[in-house]
Amino acid sequence: MSAEAADREAVSGSRPCTPPQTSWFEFLLDPSLLEQHLQGPGPDPSPVQLIIQFLEQASKPSVNEQNQVQPPVDNRRNRTLKLMALKVAAHLTWDLNVLEKGLTIPVLNMLLNELLCVSRVPPGVKHVDLDLSTLPPTTAMAVLIYNRWAIRTIVLSSFPEKQTKPGPHQLNMMNLVQQEKELTENILSVLREQATDSIMVLEGALNIKKDFYIHTLRTLDLLAADPSTANGETECSTAGLRISADQLHCQVHYDLGGIYFQQGCSDPSVYEKAREHFRMTRELLMKLDSSASLCCVDEKRLAGYWNACKTLTGASDPNESQHTPYGQISGFMRNHNYGALIEAFIRDNVTLSLPNSFRHSIQLELLHKLQQGDRALEEVCHKLCVCNAVRDALEGGVLSVSFHQLLLKPSKNIISFLLEVCTRSLDNEHKSETSKGKMALFIKTVCNRLEDVSVAFMVSSHKLFMELLQDKEKKILMEQMRKSSATVNLSAKPLPSFYDIPASASVNISQLEQQLILSLDPRNIRQILIELHGMAERPFWRVNSKWEVPVDYVNVILAIKDNLTRDLVYILMAKGLHCISIKDFVHARQLFTACLELVTEFSPKLRQVMLNELLLMEVRAHEAGAAEGNMERPPPDLVSRVRGYLEMRIHDLPLRQIVGEECVVFMLNWRENEYLTLQVPQSLVNSNPYIKLGQLIASTCKELPGPKESRRTAKELWEVVVQICSVSSQHKRSSDGRVSLLKQRESSLGILPRSKFMTFMKKLREPLVLTTLISLFVRLHNIVRDDIVNEVTAEHISIWPSSLANLQSVDVEAVVVTLKELVNYALSLNPNNQLWLCTQADIYFVTNQYSAAMHYYLQAGTVCSDYFTKPVPPDVYTDQVLKRMIKCCSLLNCHTQVAVLCQFLREVDYMTAFKALQEQNSHDSMDSFYDYIWDVTILEYLTYIHHKRGESDKRQVAIKAIGQTELNSSNPEEVLQLAAQKRKKKFLQALVKLYF
Repeated sequence: MSAEAADREAVSGSRPCTPPQTSWFEFLLDPSLLEQHLQGPGPDPSPVQLIIQFLEQASKPSVNEQNQVQPPVDNRRNRTLKLMALKVAAHLTWDLNVLEKGLTIPVLNMLLNELLCVSRVPPGVKHVDLDLSTLPPTTAMAVLIYNRWAIRTIVLSSFPEKQTKPGPHQLNMMNLVQQEKELTENILSVLREQATDSIMVLEGALNIKKDFYIHTLRTLDLLAADPSTANGETECSTAGLRISADQLHCQVHYDLGGIYFQQGCSDPSVYEKAREHFRMTRELLMKLDSSASLCCVDEKRLAGYWNACKTLTGASDPNESQHTPYGQISGFMRNHNYGALIEAFIRDNVTLSLPNSFRHSIQLELLHKLQQGDRALEEVCHKLCVCNAVRDALEGGVLSVSFHQLLLKPSKNIISFLLEVCTRSLDNEHKSETSKGKMALFIKTVCNRLEDVSVAFMVSSHKLFMELLQDKEKKILMEQMRKSSATVNLSAKPLPSFYDIPASASVNISQLEQQLILSLDPRNIRQILIELHGMAERPFWRVNSKWEVPVDYVNVILAIKDNLTRDLVYILMAKGLHCISIKDFVHARQLFTACLELVTEFSPKLRQVMLNELLLMEVRAHEAGAAEGNMERPPPDLVSRVRGYLEMRIHDLPLRQIVGEECVVFMLNWRENEYLTLQVPQSLVNSNPYIKLGQLIASTCKELPGPKESRRTAKELWEVVVQICSVSSQHKRSSDGRVSLLKQRESSLGILPRSKFMTFMKKLREPLVLTTLISLFVRLHNIVRDDIVNEVTAEHISIWPSSLANLQSVDVEAVVVTLKELVNYALSLNPNNQLWLCTQADIYFVTNQYSAAMHYYLQAGTVCSDYFTKPVPPDVYTDQVLKRMIKCCSLLNCHTQVAVLCQFLREVDYMTAFKALQEQNSHDSMDSFYDYIWDVTILEYLTYIHHKRGESDKRQVAIKAIGQTELNSSNPEEVLQLAAQKRKKKFLQALVKLYF
């Protein structure tokens, strides 16, 4: 009995209400059983499962006396199993839709190659070289089925990948998923290479007008009885299932249309061929009976293909255009008949036949043409926007942003059109009260949004307004509009542009200041300031309280004697800094460049300031791109400018620490460790703490891994970080002269406050740098907590000192919080770093958050084993990690999980496993985990425990688990190892579902 059969039997034994599943070997023992099974209602296993099982057993490798793995033996048993797989496919009438849905590509490839073999297709001859008209009918049909599957598989493989279906375990079980994926890719590669030949074979089949025959269970039985003659010009050739030429041609046209449509992505001219094949499919479908055996065409998909081909080829069908709304809309768009298009949209507001997404896509298409310069479409876009807004309102949807923008300054014609659309959309006797209520709400919304009161009164005086709104609602709206008309001068003109404002009008200073606040164009800002200074002499850099420049630069800028220049420099810099903060680097670059040109004329000091700020902007722009996934190395010019800043020796120049910080982060993130270590001037290191930190981090990373005597820099970095995380005691003298400890606060001796240090670390992205800092804080965390049993682990932890001279001065809480924040940040950058995941799990473990710890231990195993399809590396699941997982499960009262995990240790921990199995209050699924136990000693103990307790059902499950042949101690070591690996994989995958 196979392991799979034993598993099924064990499961069925634990559920007596479920009828036992028929095993594959029973069909081998009784050939007549297969047909009875397939004809029964809801056969279990299903036909596709039977195909998988038959081919799996027929393709299992053998082991010779020297324990060497050999290819499957070509014996009677295996030939019979393959023939039974073909019989099941014949029962399904070779329906590729069913077979493709239930079988993987390797299994279906194996099945169809076996069909070619039994159908006597000449081996070694290309199918394109065969004359199908001269071949026996079943032979020709086998060739056509194979080539149909080939091109269908090419098309399906271009779609987004779906979840893998179960396939035959014909390869090494430890690498099943990966090897099956590689096998699939190899098969697809061959099919793509032969795609042209497959298309030619199918095109040739369209010229054959005679009927075809396909294998049935009876013809396959004939093959088994007399394989030498059964597929020649004998009864078997025409004893199969008859397939008419029209049925075959219909299916072939459909499949060829699919492959040509897929190829149209690279060669648009091929869409014409696809359209022609789909046209023939449609015509043949109308001729055929709905019960056609082989013609399994997805008519909805065919309709989609047909519409897509018509759109892509520009072909029109007058008959269809008159009957389908899509055809009508396409015709209006193609002929630029926009009046009819708008009419169709208004009518659709009543019928609601077009999807809302389609209507909005038409509006977006015309809006795109408008933006490209076709100004004639402006009114059309506005009217379509109105039609879609009314449709949205009738369906209770959210009104679009474009409609709200249209209501800001609508023309009277648009309002008149809106009222017409609303009226016609309700011009139906059968409109429900719900629709009327939604339309009333829409009209109220329009009234409230209109700022021009004269236009609002157009709406309020309309017949629809009077009919739909209640008297109370009308009074409230009218009162609101009267209040608005009292405060708004209806004769006032719109805000003029800057060039239209006369300098003598003092009331317009506020308008100019408003424009100054909103503008991002340096030339416009300069022109506005010139006008303002012509009207009044006052500091206009104070117009907006949110304009801020760094404190380091304020004195230098305000010292500029010319008031206009001072305002201009201040405002350009403030606006540029704001643009950087919202990542609008295009406008920031324009503003800073203009400011640089301005100050270059009169101040070398300010020129260097602006060069520094431009550098900071370029660094941030590049880092923002890297954070979004653009990992291209920075251009050499930018790296050179960063180096130039770090080497700068200009005296009496205001320098912002943030520029040095960002430059250091930039160099660390792009692995410029050599430069930071050797070439940064010592004066800059001493004056800027970020540069000192960067130099220490770069030196430490450069020495990894290195001998113990080369870790002087690591010790320096350690001392700096310890000082940052230290606290100082504040004392207070009482009235009686005693000195008492008042409180502790962050030490002022550190080169940075801890909050700024944390901000600095959260700008780093380089994995080695983050790993180094994590290991430092892990070591510090372990020392301050002083709990040798519950220590957090990390990579490179041995490079740091193992003790602290002044342990009491370190803020324990600050260290714990910093470590947690740093690990969380690192995982947000790379959630698949197995070492960081293990560190995160340890942090949760030592803080007694056992479920979260299990989550991260399992995630660490998942990412390094392709969801446990490969063995987890022993340096990830060490004995320490496994023991912590065991403790987590134990404290969560999942005692059966504890017993299973005890097997994972290098030396099985029987004491812990037995103690766990003695627990009766277990919060896991208990006996459902027995299938994951491979250690016979533990299974024997389980049997004893359940017998002692009188738990006969659970004892029976344990007995069936121990009785599986693959756990027999007489098996070769390789078989036992495979059994263990199989159960490890399934158990860990089951745990993932519980803890994720």
